Amino acid sequence: MATKNWTEVTEFLLLGLSDRPEMQPVIFGVILSMYLVAVTGNTMLIVVASTDSKLQTPMYFLLRQLSFIDVLLTTIVVPQMLVHTGTGFKTIPFENCIVQLFFFMAIGSMEGHLLAAMAYDRYVAICKPLQYYAIVTRSLCLRITLSSWVVVSLNSLLYSVLAARLTFCGNRVTHFFCDITPLLKLSCTRPLLNEMLIFTEGAAIILSPFFFILASYVRIGVAIGRLHSAAALKKALSTCSSHILVVLLLYGSVIRMYQRPSSSYDLDQDRQVAVFYTVVTPMLNPLIYSLRNQEVKDALWRLLNKIQNVYASGDFQTDHPSRRPQHHIS
Repeated sequence: MATKNWTEVTEFLLLGLSDRPEMQPVIFGVILSMYLVAVTGNTMLIVVASTDSKLQTPMYFLLRQLSFIDVLLTTIVVPQMLVHTGTGFKTIPFENCIVQLFFFMAIGSMEGHLLAAMAYDRYVAICKPLQYYAIVTRSLCLRITLSSWVVVSLNSLLYSVLAARLTFCGNRVTHFFCDITPLLKLSCTRPLLNEMLIFTEGAAIILSPFFFILASYVRIGVAIGRLHSAAALKKALSTCSSHILVVLLLYGSVIRMYQRPSSSYDLDQDRQVAVFYTVVTPMLNPLIYSLRNQEVKDALWRLLNKIQNVYASGDFQTDHPSRRPQHHIS
């Protein structure tokens, strides 16, 4: 590319969800409400799954990781968006934009890998129940989690480096955060290398967990078809239904967003879809897993009863001045 086409970009202007001033208070209120629900719900799920003795299983270890990922994913995007919407100051330095891109892509990809690990957990639990605790161990879950973090971090680093080397013909980003698709759209020439990366290596990182989940549920479906007990069939379906719903929520929007060439991007529509997987999905995940999972609901009640008993017994009191140790200065 000729040097004259290079535009030195030191910051980007994030246009947000809407350019209409009268919509900004509405957007701010709705997004803030959903963000608070997402953070509160996921944090509560982490606390319950961490403290309840009956939830110390590999499945709930992975669920804690998923809730942690959801908190990180929405926090990378939403607070900055709220500041931009509330103040009207919508610029972000170039370096900060690339850093946000790296963390967003790494954490977003990690969610798919965790869902794949949870699908494997369900497969072993239903298809090989007698061998479950010998196969799905905490050590295995840790190895899966750590290796997935390494893979998605390297993948995101590659995307971020290539995005940072693009030549931009402007700095107005039709989005509310720094994502790969609007940055590719700003490129002065069609970024063939980046597009090839998305459709090959990127597809492998993002879609391989999805196909692994499909394969797991095919095996689970075959196993469920052989069950002759109505109670066993109902339990198997209830065990998998929450996970299937979360998978559909995530991959329905991700495939819609990324698996197509930059020439077909509709950025106005894409930023609306992005709200779904950055805010709505993290908000719904804890609700799905708590409302559709009897074990989690029981654990929530036990935690609430424990807190209520602490207050009722008077053990949770602020120290009265007379109870505090007296320190005399001689």
